[in-house]
Amino acid sequence: MTTTLTASTTFYLESEMETATVQRCDQGSVAAYSRACPGKEEPNDDSAVVIHTANGGLVLAVADGVGGAPVGYKASAIAVECLAESIATHDLTDDLRPAILDGIEKANEEILDMGTGAATTICVVEIQDRIARGYQVGDSMAVYVGGRGTVKWRSTPHSPVGYAIESGMLDETEAMHHDERHIVSNLVGSRFMHIEIGPSIPLAPRDTVLVASDGLFDNLHLSEITELVRLGHPLERINSLLRLTNDRMQSAATDSPGKPDDLAVLLLAP
Repeated sequence: MTTTLTASTTFYLESEMETATVQRCDQGSVAAYSRACPGKEEPNDDSAVVIHTANGGLVLAVADGVGGAPVGYKASAIAVECLAESIATHDLTDDLRPAILDGIEKANEEILDMGTGAATTICVVEIQDRIARGYQVGDSMAVYVGGRGTVKWRSTPHSPVGYAIESGMLDETEAMHHDERHIVSNLVGSRFMHIEIGPSIPLAPRDTVLVASDGLFDNLHLSEITELVRLGHPLERINSLLRLTNDRMQSAATDSPGKPDDLAVLLLAP
């Protein structure tokens, strides 16, 4: 027997949002924003979903369809839709991990069955009873930031550059300007896909959870992100991120990162 877990679900598919939105939940406030790369004529390849479960849990997910691949926007939409469907149709328990893993696996099967070569990243964070756990495929990322700006946890991008940072072979500044920073080594839509599961991290009352596509993380340094998201109303925090990201995307300065791209951002804060 299955029981519907989902109390409410909000999708962001092919979105062209002019301003960020905020919704309240048991865990705090979730600010959301998504839009296509400036000047891009094709649909926004980034998708996102905010899922409030009936037992007070929260699931945040961002998927980034592979740029240049066929119908990347469809692949990212399939990823978040399969995730939401899996959560909605699993037995009502406190453990969302099986539903999340099944949802990502189902998305992988559906995208492969399309036969178009489409693929997507996905980054998921589940929060229950102020315990957060991340799930990762690709280079969309999650980061948990303390009230003083301390990084409590961040996911590792599944890319050669991401692994080089994690191993200490590259520092963040070198990585932001690396010629291979756009290469992704693990994708939903691949027969070799693997899902990385992060640790269970207790969240303090002032902590911020950020989930975003590489449109954010390729344009802002982690130190800039942590400073902008640690204080203020959730809408103020996400707007600060968006202003600096948009400036970087349009900047020709060689001393700062700058990569025009689709963008999807979900931010949970008190």
